[in-house]
This record gives sequence, C-alpha cells and structure tokens, in this order.
Amino acid sequence: MDPIPTDDGGGVPGVEGLGLRGSGNTKPTPPTESPRTLLTRRTIVLSFWTIVLCLGLPHWLWTTSTYRASLPLSTMNDWAEGKACDLRFAFPIHLRVLGWTREEMVDLGGNLSVLLGHDGSDGLLDFTFHVGNAVEEPPLPAHRDPALTVVLNAADLPDTYEVASRLEPGESTLRLGSGMSQAGEILDQIRKITAPQQEALAYLLSGTPFAATEHEALQMTRNMRSEASLDARNTRAFKPSTTYHLSFSLFVSGNEPSAWAIEDALAAYVTPLLSALSGVSKFTVTTQVQLHASFSPSIAGPTFDEASREWKLRKEDLSGFVNAAEWPLSPSIGEGSTINFVLYVPAPGHSPLVVADTGGTGWLVPQWGGVAILNLDGPTTQPKPAIDTDLATLTITDLDEIILTFADQLTALIGLPSSPAGSLALRIAALQRERATALLLSTASTLGALSRLVHKLPNIPIPDTVATSVGTSLRHLDLACQDLGVGRYAKTDTNLGALGNAQAASEASEKAFFEPSMVGQVYFPDEHKVAVYVPLLGPMGVPLVLAGVKELLGLYRGMREKVKGT
Repeated sequence: MDPIPTDDGGGVPGVEGLGLRGSGNTKPTPPTESPRTLLTRRTIVLSFWTIVLCLGLPHWLWTTSTYRASLPLSTMNDWAEGKACDLRFAFPIHLRVLGWTREEMVDLGGNLSVLLGHDGSDGLLDFTFHVGNAVEEPPLPAHRDPALTVVLNAADLPDTYEVASRLEPGESTLRLGSGMSQAGEILDQIRKITAPQQEALAYLLSGTPFAATEHEALQMTRNMRSEASLDARNTRAFKPSTTYHLSFSLFVSGNEPSAWAIEDALAAYVTPLLSALSGVSKFTVTTQVQLHASFSPSIAGPTFDEASREWKLRKEDLSGFVNAAEWPLSPSIGEGSTINFVLYVPAPGHSPLVVADTGGTGWLVPQWGGVAILNLDGPTTQPKPAIDTDLATLTITDLDEIILTFADQLTALIGLPSSPAGSLALRIAALQRERATALLLSTASTLGALSRLVHKLPNIPIPDTVATSVGTSLRHLDLACQDLGVGRYAKTDTNLGALGNAQAASEASEKAFFEPSMVGQVYFPDEHKVAVYVPLLGPMGVPLVLAGVKELLGLYRGMREKVKGT
C-alpha cells in the first residue's frame, strides 16, 4: 500500500526532517563539536588527571608508604653465625700457700700453667693463676673477679701435714692439705672441681654456630660429659628469667590445720638461699592456705596397702595429683615465671600417704614446681581421732623438713648445678656462667631471625623503636662477650657483668622481635591489599582512564589530519 501523500510532499512523515538518507548502509555521523566545547571537555578531563597525579597520588604514596628504620643487618648476621664473638670463659685462680715465699708461689703458678699448656686440659675455661703472699689475697686486675681461691698448707709447718681437700660452703675456696704440694696434684683437684662446668658449657655450645670457633676444645670436653644428666637438668629447669615468683601453698583435706608458720620457716631456710641467688635473678614470695582441698578427679586416688599399713599413690598419678581446677594456684602470667610449691595434708582416713614406688612424700614437677605431703597421723587400725588443738597451726618444727625439700626443689627448678657439692658459691658462679652463655646464644639467634624476617618481607615496617632495641641488644652483647673473656660474671655497683649484660641484651632483642606494629604486618599479604583497593579505586579509576584514552586518541587524530592537510 503506497503512503498517503501529505501537504509537504514527503513519503513518510518526519523522515526528511530527521535528515536521514534513503540508504541504510551508511553510519550516522555525530554533529561536529565546536572548538569551545572540545576545549571545555579536555580541560575537565585534564583537571581530573592533574588532581589525581599531583595531589591524590603523592598523598596516597605518603600515607601508604612503609617506614623502615635502618638496621645493622650485617652485624646481626655475624652474631647469628657466631662470628662476632670468640667465646672464652676466663677462670682466674687465686693461689696461696701458707708458709711459702712469694717467689715459691710464683714458681708453682708457672708450673701449673705449663702443665695446662702441655696437655691442653683447660678446655673451654681459660685458667690463669695469680699469686700473692701467705696471708694476703693475690692482686688481680680491677676488672676481674676470682673464680676460685686455692689455699695450700705448707709441709714445713708443724702439725699441718694432711692429704685431704675440702671446699668452703659459702666461699669459692679450695683448701688443700700439705700432702698435695705438687703441681700435678693441685691441678687434678682443680680439674675435678671444674669438670662439670666444662661439660655444661660444652652442652650449651654444641649444635650452635659458636661451636665452630671452639671446635677443638668442645670435642675434647664432650667426651667426658654426661648427655643424660644434662638433658634431665635442662628439662626440669625453668627458662632463664630475671624474675621468679615463688608461691607456697598449704592445701588441707579437712578443716585443720588452718594456719602455718610459713614466714618463720622461709626466713630460716629459704631466705638465705634467695639472698645467695640474688645475683642470678630476683625472687618474690607469696603464701596461701586452702581448706577442704580434694584430690584431682583425673587420678584414681590412693590405694591402701595392708602390708605396710599405708596409703599409696601410683607413679602415674603424680603428674595429675594437683587439682588445678579447684586449687587456686598462681599461673605464670606477666613478667617472670611462677614456681609453685604445694604442701598437702591428707585426711586422717588417708594417712600416712606416700608414693608407691619410693615410699617418699615429695616429688618435683618439671618446669612447674614441687609437691610435698605432710602426714600428721601414723598408721593405725583404730579409727582416727580428731586433730589436736595444737595441730591447728603447723609450727616451724613441723615444716622444717618440708621447707628444706622445697629449697632443694627450687635449686633444681632454676637449673642450679649439683656439683661441686661442697660449695654453694661455686655452684652459683657456675650457674651465672651458664645463664650468661645461654642468654647470649638465644639473643644471637633472635637477632638472626629478625634479620631474616626483614630481608624476606621487604614491605614490613620497621619503626625507630625496633632499631633502638636492636642497637641496645648489640651493645650489651658486646659487653657480655668482653665480660666473659675477662672473668667478670657477677653484677657489681659499676658494671652489669656478663650475666646482667646478657639479660639486658635478651630483653631488648625480644622487644624488637615482638614489636606489635611488625607482628601485624607479618600476616598481611599482598592479596589483602588488592581486596581493599580494587573496590575503592575501580569505580573511580575506570571512567578516568577511558576518558583520558579517548581524549588522547582524539588529539592524535586531529594532529594527523593537520599533517595530511599540509
């Protein structure tokens, strides 16, 4: 059907007015923009990009940049690899011979040094001998502390000839009888005293990078040490700490005794020990009493032995004897470790209560504390009478053996060597050397781990506090190494000593490694950044990029047309 003509002569209404051509194969062209409109649009796009590049991008880089303080990574790696310190343990010995002249004592000291040099028996300890006169202490350099004093009675003194040797309990002094005046005999006694210390130091160094620098001495010492005993001592003891919290608890099955003379007992037996150990760590003491304390439900309970008329605990039940769910024991929270000592008084119907295998009434829980049982009633076939009024309070006489047991357990839990048995001073000095060495090794390992972490994660922030802590740790490590080499182990008024510097270095390295701002970035991979930035920048960036590309292409076409026109 033909279209109906209109007054304007068009075939289809409005077709001519739209400006469309009869052919459908030609694409429509957009109207030509005026130069003013083109300039306005390009100015808008350029303004957006100017703001993004000149203001947004620098601000984003500034707010998201990772600040990394400079760290002495090479020095940290040297310590981790055992290259920064040649570990030597000076062992200066005072030598006094009653009745000898100074010249004779100098000759004896020279003979001892020659014997050590010939057989190389000094091992990890660097022995040096210093002599004075018969009544005065030998002079030592101001920076050295005596590790051992050897006092020998001369054979020409009347009624002094003896062969026995003994150690002074409260001093680092070895007294020898006049029958041991030969250099070889004196040296044998010194080796006997220092052999356990050599073994312990070799045990600490074995398997560490520092063992390479002491390979010859270490191999010689390892042949005479007992791996089993050192492993057992290391397993029992707490981790070295500057502070220990001692908690003494009385748990009673019934309602009596309800008090104990713990302050007097501690003052008599524990306080002197803590005073002697004050150069190693600080100690705080708390006490408590808990009535109606029941056994832990995790154990089967004691069984009655008809033959011995005793209640016996199986060895398997010792580890679960403490009722941690109901007994208010102090946990190790905060600075320092808590060492618990528990005294349990069983009910009259379960007394006497002993350990089945040994018949003892006390045992040690590794890295936790000690437990002791106080039986107030002996075995009887008659019903148990009520506790006398006198037993409502445990006196110091009732507690003396228990507190002595706790004191012995305390020495094991802090890692105090058991030998030489005759001198507590020598044992504490050995513990100071071991603690300083262990802390130095652990600090070097921590610094090495921090160096590897910084190298592996280039985007992790390093605040100035970390650099400060690392510098402090390295400074104290150098001082600890120097103190070990000159024999300055204990803390003095003017110097921290090897142990004090090692403790300060360990604390600073732990503070640097566990910096909160660094720990959070360790677990923040790049995928998290993509997940944050794509939803934020995608909707804003795509239009800007497309508009910019479009204008650049239009500018390129215009320049090309001008070139062709010319």
